[in-house]
Amino acid sequence: MNTIFVVIASVAAAGVVAVAGRVWLRNRLRWRGTRIVECPENHAPAAVRVDAAQAATAALRGEHNVRLNQCSRWPEKAGCGQECLAEIEATPEDCLAKTMIARWYEGADCTICGKAFEAIDWQLHEPGLVRPDSSHLVRWKDVPMETLPTVLATHAPVCWNCVTVGWVAQEHPDWVTERPPHRSPGIQERVPPFGGV
Repeated sequence: MNTIFVVIASVAAAGVVAVAGRVWLRNRLRWRGTRIVECPENHAPAAVRVDAAQAATAALRGEHNVRLNQCSRWPEKAGCGQECLAEIEATPEDCLAKTMIARWYEGADCTICGKAFEAIDWQLHEPGLVRPDSSHLVRWKDVPMETLPTVLATHAPVCWNCVTVGWVAQEHPDWVTERPPHRSPGIQERVPPFGGV
């Protein structure tokens, strides 16, 4: 009898832990990531991060406690009222930087080679972008997230292949040999608007 009770209690405990783990993980994933918000104080873009682990732990207790743990305006403006949380809670997915960047690439063509963007593999084949005033390539890790709205409005998208070739040409010009493009009869060459790499 005691053995049956121990087995039932163990199964019940495992079920409770599994459910709690799912609730915690779902809320952790919901609140993680950099978000771009309009700072209520100066109405300029700010890059913020919600304390996702704390929000997930509060959800386990049946509480709603969403707070920031990072902001591009800190430490100068640390201790603010975090009024921007209303914007995040109203549209948690839309203000995610990754969502904004992914939407920017949807339906776009690479500025250099003209290839249409399809599903992007952010782990292995991260695309880049090019500055509007030159053919200088930029990687996403070098973009301050608080400047994201301006960057998306002014820069042009570049596919992973062109980023890779262009980055080698930018960083190690002595490794690159430029050759005239091969022109097949009847095929018109695409000329990049910001110059080639």
